[in-house]
Amino acid sequence: MAFTDLQSFLQLLEKEGELHRVTEQVDPELEVTEIATRAVKEKLPALLFENVKGANYPLVINSMATLRRIELALGRPPEALGEDIVRFVEDVNPPNLGSFWRNRKTGWRLMKIRPKTVRSAMVQEVVGKPRLDQLPILKCWPEDGGRFVTLPLVMSKDPKTGAGNMGMYRMQVYDQATTGMHMQIQKGGGFHYQNAEKMGQPLEMAVAVGGDPSLILAAIMPLPEGLDEVAFSGIVRGQRTPMVRAKSIDMKVPAQAEFIFEGVLRPGVRRLEGPFGDHFGHYSAAGDHPVFEITRMANRKNAIYPATVVGRPPQEDRYLGDAAQLALTPLVRLIRREVKDMWAYYEAGFHNLLVVSVDARYQREPIKTALGILGDGQLSLTKNLILVGPDVNPRDYRQVMQAIRRNFDPEKDFHLIARTAADTLDFTGEALHKGSKMILDATGSPINEGVPNAVALPGKITAIASGISNYRLVGKTMLVVQTAGSGREVIKKLVENPLIGNVKIVVAVSEDVDIEDNENLLWGIFTRFDAVLDVSFSSAEFRGLAPIYSGVMGIDATWKQGYQKPLVMDPEIIEKVDSKWSLYWK
Repeated sequence: MAFTDLQSFLQLLEKEGELHRVTEQVDPELEVTEIATRAVKEKLPALLFENVKGANYPLVINSMATLRRIELALGRPPEALGEDIVRFVEDVNPPNLGSFWRNRKTGWRLMKIRPKTVRSAMVQEVVGKPRLDQLPILKCWPEDGGRFVTLPLVMSKDPKTGAGNMGMYRMQVYDQATTGMHMQIQKGGGFHYQNAEKMGQPLEMAVAVGGDPSLILAAIMPLPEGLDEVAFSGIVRGQRTPMVRAKSIDMKVPAQAEFIFEGVLRPGVRRLEGPFGDHFGHYSAAGDHPVFEITRMANRKNAIYPATVVGRPPQEDRYLGDAAQLALTPLVRLIRREVKDMWAYYEAGFHNLLVVSVDARYQREPIKTALGILGDGQLSLTKNLILVGPDVNPRDYRQVMQAIRRNFDPEKDFHLIARTAADTLDFTGEALHKGSKMILDATGSPINEGVPNAVALPGKITAIASGISNYRLVGKTMLVVQTAGSGREVIKKLVENPLIGNVKIVVAVSEDVDIEDNENLLWGIFTRFDAVLDVSFSSAEFRGLAPIYSGVMGIDATWKQGYQKPLVMDPEIIEKVDSKWSLYWK
């Protein structure tokens, strides 16, 4: 079943027992975040808050916070989309009538890429001045700079080429007609604004809030630059996207959205935006960003405002991000035939850890593959990339750990890329947008067939370095130590100690990381180190211009001064939600 609007999808969720209506009054400032975060962790239904303090509209959250809801939204598993396209391309090459007939359903779906223009639209039932103060816009975390629109579909056109783009960029509300527009590095809307600024002209923008599920998924997909996400949503949905002309700008907007904001970004205009609790589980710093001036607002008469919460995993974005990569990974194999599978870990904020399974056809092809991926669109923001062989499932961290244990030799398999671009949200590098990347190649033949089944650790690891409060050996490969002291000093003493020589990697984490919980552990490691600044080895030397590393690899993944704060909810809000929990679910 395909949906062209949000409310028909919500009706199905309610019918399937996947949506719960909350009549108890809730505060959009922090309270909704605490409720939604718990609901995701406990795998509870999506929530429709019908009584939001200070708002004229209901609020829905967690509408796609499980894989089942994603499949209900798409009418199929997300991976089926990419697999069908791959089969179509492979079967019709070379083209013949038989292959087109066999793939007629997929061919018909691909024809839905062209949006259709309609004359009237539900989203324009009410048109007038912007009135953001009437919407249940969230303040998600205690130190956020204000309230933020968290599920916007931001549309723009390249002033040079006219090519369209739709992305999801957070919007801090300054007043009822003005917001920030936080467009991170490598985002299409940001490139459009850069072009408009160079030309000295304003950039028209339209923001849809409450698009149908296919629009939302298309907006977050790392599509090739220049491919319009609105158009691609038609393939995701299997139906053309209905669009209508905006009222005050020269753009078309989704006809069946809940709300539309029309406006402009003026050249050279900036305003302080943030901080904001982001999906790396830490605040992203305040900074100057473009200002969105809203000229018109349109909405359905009985509109529902959708939102999402991002933060320390798991959150709803886990399922959105996983769905996007399940749908697109099969398409990667059309370009990179050697790639068998790949997986970005939500626990690490997606960009911080990507594992790629490669069926190498010649020596060192996996490194060619890694470098190609690191130069490709949004995948170029990948910070740590692990290569594994074709027999390893990249989605199973246990198998990945064993591949590293068997096959990774730092002397030939560790590759460091210094002084490169970094994700806007990454706070661990030398400066904003500047950091480093590392590649671990675990695709080769076993270093030696006699790798012991057991790893002997010294009886008192805590005696090797002061400040170690706890430790855990993960997959007989990675020793994780917890410390309140200097992670750098702890790592130095451990990697240089011969009693630790059977361990491949030693990692130091801070005491706020639960090292017994795998989800929390991956978050605590991969959001808190930069390869150049925080990775070391037992031994390092130069051969010519090439650095050669050997021995045990050490990672200082402790929280350090200058890092952004981790997200922690206000204890009063936690107590409030505890006391009202039964009221939300009556």
